[in-house]
Amino acid sequence: MLSDSEITSRSWLKTHPSSCWPEPAENELNPFIKWRKLLWSWHRAIEKGWSDEDFLGLVTEVSKAIEAIEGHGFRITPSGTWDDVSELLPEFCLWKNETINVGGSHKARHLMGLLLHLAVDAVESDRRLAISSCGNAALGAATVASAVNRPIDVFIPTWANPDIVKKLENLGALIHVCERKAGEGGDPCMNRFQEAIQSGSVPFSVQASENVMALDGGRTIGWELAEQIFTNEIDSLFIQVGGGALLTSCSIGLLEAQKFGVLDKVPRVCAVQTEGCAPFDKAWREIPQIGNAEEKVEYALANAETLMTPWANPKSIATGILDDITYDWVGVLNALVKTGGGSIVALETEIASAYELVNSLGIQVEPTGSASVAGVINALKSGYLKRSDRVGVLLTGIQH
Repeated sequence: MLSDSEITSRSWLKTHPSSCWPEPAENELNPFIKWRKLLWSWHRAIEKGWSDEDFLGLVTEVSKAIEAIEGHGFRITPSGTWDDVSELLPEFCLWKNETINVGGSHKARHLMGLLLHLAVDAVESDRRLAISSCGNAALGAATVASAVNRPIDVFIPTWANPDIVKKLENLGALIHVCERKAGEGGDPCMNRFQEAIQSGSVPFSVQASENVMALDGGRTIGWELAEQIFTNEIDSLFIQVGGGALLTSCSIGLLEAQKFGVLDKVPRVCAVQTEGCAPFDKAWREIPQIGNAEEKVEYALANAETLMTPWANPKSIATGILDDITYDWVGVLNALVKTGGGSIVALETEIASAYELVNSLGIQVEPTGSASVAGVINALKSGYLKRSDRVGVLLTGIQH
């Protein structure tokens, strides 16, 4: 296990002291190979006596198995720019398209990272994995688990998309539809997931609050984006927030890129939630806006019970960010403070407008996946942004 001096359970992952950025001439397309020497799983393997070739062999084997199921494995996902495409947006917008990733979203990045840790640590292959998810995270988890023949339990809500449920069944996942028990508080899916963990299952989750190494593979999106920002500089980056691991891990990756000299500055990172479910924004507005990042984190931890409370009756067409609690909210807070960002709450009409706009521009994304764009629309209307600002968005979650 990693020591407390190396990592923190506060939904944040430090950089391994022996990490190094790949050479510019390295044209590898698989992010888990290109940036392997930044992964904690690679360092764990080396510490256990593995060679670099051993780790490369593991990633290659898993990638081939995923490709056999998915039709493709992990590849650096593309980015592009929209130049003055709509009055709803600033004149320049950099986008990164995660809909063509494994499982149709960024989620599998977190899970591939966890899988590498399970392999390096030789966790029993018959020990059940468990995840609580309403869709894309479950697909990513089931795809990765199926590739290596690991059993997985998926805890889903009663309103889960039938097409996703069918895909999960085809991937061999054991599905548990979670209805709310009488008098039960919190998310019933998360409650059943916690019961499975207590019974011995491995938390195969995209929440760092359950397994901090979910951030390990998640950082790959930040590393990729850093190289894409290098050629298309932006002032602000808008990221949709449900549980918070996407924004947290992407921000860590960008900050590491700055540390290694790839970026001169990190764009201010902005968290986007919907008016129908904004628990992070509520907490953000109740935290005194004084002091440095560490002081704010300490205040948040000391007052967690009153700051981060379940959102009553979450509702939005952006169903993938309806987490009633932002599980990795401390990581999101840390990222926003470190980058000078802020919290944006998009109106439901803006969620719908963003969905229509992005799909009209040729990227087939679900409302959750385009929620980052809704944040930009809101920020421009409110005056937080000007049309001359250069912004970036993550598009993640394919239209099923």
